[in-house]
Formats: sequence, C-alpha cells, structure tokens
Amino acid sequence: MLNIKSDLTGEKMNIALEGLLDSKTSPDLEAVLSEHLSSLTEICFDFEKLEYLTSAGLRVLLIAQQEMDDKDGKMTLINVSDDIMKVFKYTGFVDVLTIL
Repeated sequence: MLNIKSDLTGEKMNIALEGLLDSKTSPDLEAVLSEHLSSLTEICFDFEKLEYLTSAGLRVLLIAQQEMDDKDGKMTLINVSDDIMKVFKYTGFVDVLTIL
C-alpha cells in the first residue's frame, strides 16, 4: 500500500510518500505526476515515511527526473532513509537524482 499526499502551489508540487513504492503502487504515483507534470517547474518528494522501493518505483522517479531536466525544472528528494539510499547507490541513481 502507498499513501500519496500531494500539495500543488503554482508550478511546484510537494509529494509525500508513505508505505511501499513497487509494481502495484507505482501506477498511482505515475497518475498523480502525469496529471500535473507538464505544468510543473519544481517537484519535491518527501520520503520520510517511504518504507520500500523497487525498480518500478525507480522507473517513475527517472521519468519524472527526465521530464524536469528536459524543461530545466528542479526535482529533489528529502528525508531519504538509509535503506532507500542504499537502493539509490546500488543502482547509480545518486548520480541522477538530487537527494538532500
């Protein structure tokens, strides 16, 4: 299960994720992003309560990052746990994503 709390202010969206971001739940995040992505210049993901991340979740993040890069937008991830950070390190995503 994944809870997605999003807050849209102008061209910036804050998204807090809670639970599991996997093949079953990543389409939910993809739907939230696709609804607004074309009009966004900044996205901030809060991973404080994200417990688990699979390649399906990584794919959604990569697509969002590529979209933001294409239009010189900004995407950041905050409150990333050690376990999720290991996933980013092992996959090389630490070189692609801005993790604060």
